[in-house]
Order: sequence, then structure tokens, then C-alpha cells
Amino acid sequence: MLTARERFICLVDNEPLRRADVIFLLEGDGYRRVARAVELFQAHWAPMVMITGGLDDPQHGAVPAHILKANLCAAGVPDGAILTDEDSLNTRDQAVAMMRCSSVHGWGTALLVASHYHQYRAYLTFLKAMQEYGLDLCLVNAGARDLPWHHDEGWGRRIDLLETEFEKIEKYRHLEHVASYEDAFAYASRKEESWK
Repeated sequence: MLTARERFICLVDNEPLRRADVIFLLEGDGYRRVARAVELFQAHWAPMVMITGGLDDPQHGAVPAHILKANLCAAGVPDGAILTDEDSLNTRDQAVAMMRCSSVHGWGTALLVASHYHQYRAYLTFLKAMQEYGLDLCLVNAGARDLPWHHDEGWGRRIDLLETEFEKIEKYRHLEHVASYEDAFAYASRKEESWK
């Protein structure tokens, strides 16, 4: 029998893409997530990219939003199609900032782009922030999946970072900073029915 965590992993990894109002690109993992955001934008999955993250620590993979924006522009995403948030210094901050922006801009559907190892915690964090804001977004997992697992980028191997992410999920669950796996299942079921 599958554990709740194993079922959750299957749910996140196999969610189909859908047209959206915005792509949420999360800072982290160096420049590795940029290509996924560009790919989604150029394939017309969403007309806007919102980059979130202001931490400036390249040795640990943190590149601030304005630098990631320059990379998006260099790859062909128009400047006018990119918004940035540089106040966020962690995943929780990013989720709260994105909910605030969603409320202001009236976004109903968003593609969430993190690295494959981080996508699980990012999704649970965004679901929790969405609950707290009383929003009913259609949040779609669109993580960067074509990344090596065993290569050390300078801030660790993604296969090792994956284990750390699940440890953080447990830690932040007790702090009520992430939604539960059960919340994610209920949300996914409702999303499947409501946003066909």
C-alpha cells in the first residue's frame, strides 16, 4: 500500500499542464529553472511570468529576481511580460507574495515552476498560503524536471537535497507553513472537477 507521501509524489509528478494566467518562477537552484519558464511562456501556456526571490547568494544557488529577469529577456521573453518580487527570502515568503499578487491582478490559474526536488515543498507551501489568503487559485505543478540528480552544482546534489526537502516538509508542517498531504489530495480532487 502506498504511503500518503508516495501518493503525493505521484500526484505532483503527473499533473497535466493547463493554460494559465501567469507562470510563478521561484528563485533557487541557480539559473536551472529559467529554461522551464521560457519553454512554458514560448509555448503559450501563460502570457506572464512572475519571478519571486530576492536572496543574493549564488554560492548556494540563490540568484535574485532581477538577474533571472535578465536571463528571461535574453531568452526572448518580453520585458513587459515579466513581473518581479525581490522582497521574498524563502519559499514561505514567495508563496505569500504570489498570493498577494494573485489577489491584486485577479489571476485564477498559475503554473508553479521550481526544480523537481523542491516542487513538493513549494506546492505544499503555496497551497497553505492560498488557504490563508482565502483564494481559490488553480495552482498547477510545472516543475523543471530535466535536471541531473547526482551532479553537485556547488550547493549539493539534487538527490540529497530531495531528502532534505521532505525533512523540511515535516518541520514546517509543525509550524503550519505547509499544507498537509491530505489537503493536497482534497485540493487536487476538487481542482480536477472544477477546472476541467
